[in-house]
Amino acid sequence: MTLTFPPGFLWGAASAAYQVEGAAQEDGRTPSIWDTFSHTPGRVLAGDTGDVAVDHYHRFREDVRLMAELNLGAYRFSVSWSRVQPTGRGPAVQRGLDFYRSLVDELLGAGIQPVVTLYHWDLPQELETRFPSGSAAGGGWPERETAERFAEYAGIVAEALGDRVEFWTTLNEPWCSAFLGYGSGVHAPGRTERLAPLRAAHHLNLAHGLGAQALRAALPARAQIAISLNPAVVRPLSDKPEDLDAARRIDALANRVFTGPLLRGAYPSDLIKDTASITDWSFVRDGDLAVIKHPLDALGINYYTPSLVSAATDKEGSPARHDGHGDSAHSPWPGSEGVAFHQTPGERTEMGWTIDPTGLHDLLMRYSREAPGVPLYITENGAAFDDKPDAEGAVHDPRRIDYLQAHLAVAHQAIADGADLRGYFLWSLMDNFEWAYGYSKRFGAVYVDYPTQARVPKSSARWYARVARTGELPAV
Repeated sequence: MTLTFPPGFLWGAASAAYQVEGAAQEDGRTPSIWDTFSHTPGRVLAGDTGDVAVDHYHRFREDVRLMAELNLGAYRFSVSWSRVQPTGRGPAVQRGLDFYRSLVDELLGAGIQPVVTLYHWDLPQELETRFPSGSAAGGGWPERETAERFAEYAGIVAEALGDRVEFWTTLNEPWCSAFLGYGSGVHAPGRTERLAPLRAAHHLNLAHGLGAQALRAALPARAQIAISLNPAVVRPLSDKPEDLDAARRIDALANRVFTGPLLRGAYPSDLIKDTASITDWSFVRDGDLAVIKHPLDALGINYYTPSLVSAATDKEGSPARHDGHGDSAHSPWPGSEGVAFHQTPGERTEMGWTIDPTGLHDLLMRYSREAPGVPLYITENGAAFDDKPDAEGAVHDPRRIDYLQAHLAVAHQAIADGADLRGYFLWSLMDNFEWAYGYSKRFGAVYVDYPTQARVPKSSARWYARVARTGELPAV
């Protein structure tokens, strides 16, 4: 049976500044933590960096034409903070803002809605390396000042683009910024601490609240303000009490550390208890939680794969991470290092992530219950496969089509079950720099030949274009 999505359902694709823009040292841009991290030997596979990426900075007009050919109704992109505000403070660089002004104009001219994400992991390096008064460990997100600087930056971008952009996302996947950047160290800035991730999580929450206030002050009333989370679908290995407790612990650190203050204005009591040996949470100041609980116009959900956990035994090694980006000697789960992660059964992508669409349905229904009245958007969903051109130069990726078909089918089911789901953003528009994996993993609907920067729409791109044009998911 053909599945028809509601009228007005938003069909889009997404990217992130450091993964696609390149032009790392042009027009006043200064290094971000990902520039520093990728240029540090041993941090990124094959020594890859985002210096050039897919050269979107110079090729954005070509890329927007591709988006139009793919019938996209929206393009979700992030702004490079250090391109706009090189030191993370002070006046903006107009040349940096001009790039985003031109991109937005090009999108609107093609009938594509621009969706701006203010922060997708690329903190200006100066905010990370600056040592605030009284801090021995360094700067960055563990420091309150970074949240305050983010609000200033949000206001700058809103003033520049607010007359043309109506959909804004403050942060993308703050869990990764906090717990992979400051706990396991597999993401920039590569710190491996226990307290810093918890401090970072709070200050990212605070940045969202302060940033939302700055946006609201600068934007027209019609503008929508959202945040994109990557909530974990945490399943216990068994119904044993110790495994159920392991799932509870990871749910607190992966999900409720953000949704607690965002939706209810409080951190979960069990999270505070679980981490009592690390912190008393005194970095949460009076008034912070009221700021964080700023009314949301929408909630973005990024989903790839579920997690399977249990209480650890002596034979089980150090815990893996739920996002599957490889092993780390350091845990991103402060206070819950004793939880063991297991590979879920089933077919896997090139990332090693199990393909399980039921997790997406679980999330959509969960947040329909937990955030009643808040529209939902799937702001990232996709898969990496080993895509290669054939002898004629075409790129066929039937496994990605199967993946998208299955996940869109459960999204449609969630709408039928009562979820107020308004849109879907494919991750990603193009192959690009895949963080610590460099250029070894391809998520794109459009193939990029990195030596020439030639773009080749894959068969999944043509398939998605038909879905976006008709609003219908074809029968399998």
